[in-house]
Amino acid sequence: MKYEIEPYEEDKQSKQQLFEKEEAYIRAKKKLDKIIGFYWHLAVYVVINLFLIILIGTQQDDGDSFWSFGTFATALFWGIGLAFHFLGVFGPDFLFGKNWEERKIKELMDKESQDRPKFE
Repeated sequence: MKYEIEPYEEDKQSKQQLFEKEEAYIRAKKKLDKIIGFYWHLAVYVVINLFLIILIGTQQDDGDSFWSFGTFATALFWGIGLAFHFLGVFGPDFLFGKNWEERKIKELMDKESQDRPKFE
């Protein structure tokens, strides 16, 4: 025989690696979809609220104040909802990071050990 073709065999380890890669891809895709959804929400919030504020500002009578609560009420309450959406997508660890507490404790301990007078 001129050509010998051997059957393709995958070992268990490569199947596990492929599964883990696929699982990681699916998690990353879901996270990306959440981020895109938040940015769309933010864009709609900005456009609609600018439109409403401009509309209210141009339709007011001469005696009415532009800087009243009613002018900005929609933006305020929708903004609260948008803030919760932000926390749902990026999580509370966005500002401080996942290891913030451990890093801060280590930093404070290091500072204390440097500031403490050394007795020899």
